[in-house]
Amino acid sequence: MDEIWILGATGRVGRAVATRLAAQGVTPVLVGRDAERLRKTGADLGLGDVRVVVADTLERITAEIARQRPAVVVNTIGRYAETAVPIARACLPGGHYLDLANDLVSIPRLLSLDAEASAAGSTFVTGTGFGVLATEAVVAKLCEGRPAPREVRVDALPSLAMEAGPLGEALAASIVDGATTGGLCFQDGRLVKTRLAANPLELSLPDGDSVKSAGAPTGELMAAQLASGAPYVTATSAMMPTGRMLRAALPLAGWLLSIPALARFAIHRLAAVQVKAAPAPRQHTWGHAVVSWPDGSRREGWLRAGDASAFTAAVIAETAVRLARGDGRRGAHTPAVALGAELAVAAGGTFLLD
Repeated sequence: MDEIWILGATGRVGRAVATRLAAQGVTPVLVGRDAERLRKTGADLGLGDVRVVVADTLERITAEIARQRPAVVVNTIGRYAETAVPIARACLPGGHYLDLANDLVSIPRLLSLDAEASAAGSTFVTGTGFGVLATEAVVAKLCEGRPAPREVRVDALPSLAMEAGPLGEALAASIVDGATTGGLCFQDGRLVKTRLAANPLELSLPDGDSVKSAGAPTGELMAAQLASGAPYVTATSAMMPTGRMLRAALPLAGWLLSIPALARFAIHRLAAVQVKAAPAPRQHTWGHAVVSWPDGSRREGWLRAGDASAFTAAVIAETAVRLARGDGRRGAHTPAVALGAELAVAAGGTFLLD
């Protein structure tokens, strides 16, 4: 019951998290489909004689978790709408689970396990990374000691270096899921449809740089509403297209990808796309929030971090270590609710609040 398992340990995120954990004196258990690749990953990362668990299907993963009872399971394998709930439930009772989902299908599904996890003495955390935490933490800080605001807007503005290699199934599935979800926002406390990539804007960053962003149906939207209680919430992302022609094509693309066979084909093809190595486009990654109250008062805040991928790995490792030692609010939560907004600082972020 003292082990931290990394599912998908040979992938980009899995390797980065393993490295972060090792730096904190924790040797994780590497879980994946191929024992030789897992051992090679451990050797390449300098983990020594690392323990590996071979499980090549969702059913085998959950069976091994239920049999061996790790303290914490880190899910980096993606397709969280399908994998998160069964893997999290396999951790019960007493085991803890986290993933880096950032979509409005899988996040509500995991959060619906709140009572079940709480009763079993477990903590489930979803959105454990730059996606969700970077903006959720700013909202939580701005709303400390204040009544619920009327309106919140959050902007996720990542900057990350690209590693050469295939795009990967997890990211490909996230892109397709976002296109099929369509635009969403909160109005009068309810999720309502809006145009995908709506209301493009250009933000001036505190470091003097600027970045374009547009409406996105991401986990940041739900996390901001839960952290603030605001009835009106919108979310934008710098990962969304802001050009007029691309934005005009999104509804048709979303409609086509809502056909299951086309979605599976698109994910398969996207996952195999070879990405060229490229430096981060900007020096800093930013999470941004603007919060307004019924009395007309308004606050704005930022979270500054380095490379978004590195920040994500740091958030996951910090969360896993804290859950393993028994920290965290029992139940199913987003990161700042489970462990506090200061988790973002522990992972290398800096708040800039007005």
